[in-house]
Amino acid sequence: MSASIRHNWTVSEVEALFALPFNDLLFQAQLLHRENFNPNEVQVSTLLSIKTGACPEDCKYCPQSARYNTGLEKETLLEVEKVLQRAQEAKAAGSSRFCMGAAWRNPRDRDMPYIIRMIQEVKGLGMETCMTLGMLTEDQAQQLAEAGLDYYNHNLDTSPEFYNAIITTRTYQERLDTLQHVRDAGMKICSGGIVGMGEQVEDRAGLLVQLANLPVQPESVPINMLVKVKGTPLENQADLDPFDFIRTIAVARILMPKSHVRLSAGREKMNDQMQALCFMAGANSIFYGCKLLTTPNADANEDMQLFARLGLKPEARAQKPDMVEEHALLEAIADQAEGALFYDASKPKAPANAV
Repeated sequence: MSASIRHNWTVSEVEALFALPFNDLLFQAQLLHRENFNPNEVQVSTLLSIKTGACPEDCKYCPQSARYNTGLEKETLLEVEKVLQRAQEAKAAGSSRFCMGAAWRNPRDRDMPYIIRMIQEVKGLGMETCMTLGMLTEDQAQQLAEAGLDYYNHNLDTSPEFYNAIITTRTYQERLDTLQHVRDAGMKICSGGIVGMGEQVEDRAGLLVQLANLPVQPESVPINMLVKVKGTPLENQADLDPFDFIRTIAVARILMPKSHVRLSAGREKMNDQMQALCFMAGANSIFYGCKLLTTPNADANEDMQLFARLGLKPEARAQKPDMVEEHALLEAIADQAEGALFYDASKPKAPANAV
């Protein structure tokens, strides 16, 4: 199977992929995954909210919108020193990329010097940097690039057709324009969407078509499962069938074979079997830590145990760690290999919960 990149996918073609028998779809996705990545490595990122709440947008899924009463306390922009401390903790826990998110419609000029310093300080730790700050102008994108920002996250969220049912305060084209400013400035793109918001299969297909048909496909594609937050308009949305989510991961892998596909929000509600199938379907990136901006995430220790059970390991950092850190990492790996995280597969085991 060839991993040639296409930028002319049609929604009908992608709907046909979603309609494949589950085993056939996962097999096709796994073949492409192995062709482009080490199938037993997962890129690990940490996400920190550097400014929480009071966002003027009306995204129906978001607890940070000022329009909804979700009990979230508004916080001002974090001090650079606190951000650096959290980045150091993330690096020590095994993250190779540190992502910083602010609940803004767009950053203000007065905030840019602090943002730039955050980027420079985290880069100084030898980590990759990512930010999500809302919409960007061409000039702001250039400033972030000159500061050394590696990735900029700006999700499309859903298909163009379903978009106005979820967000009315910014247009789909404005999101695409921000992605173009990021690419023109020379940064890498992190862009994906959310499933489980009441959309149909054609909307999931439409979202992935938009991403795959960008002039350059995103280097990172987060696939989020809706986290239903009390006080938001989607708090009572029906649960998504787990197999529909796994299918979305697999189709994303087929359309974007060289992109990292991130198993993102909603992971704390997934059992180990569902996450394992997502990795089989081509997911090879996760957020590591107990919180994603304001919503819960899978426990870091549970992630480590699942990695060990599946024989997965964190993808190597972009920059080589120093000798002391490298020695510590090797010792930790050896300890896990000899410890109780592994089990004898030949021995009887209690039945696993259904996905």
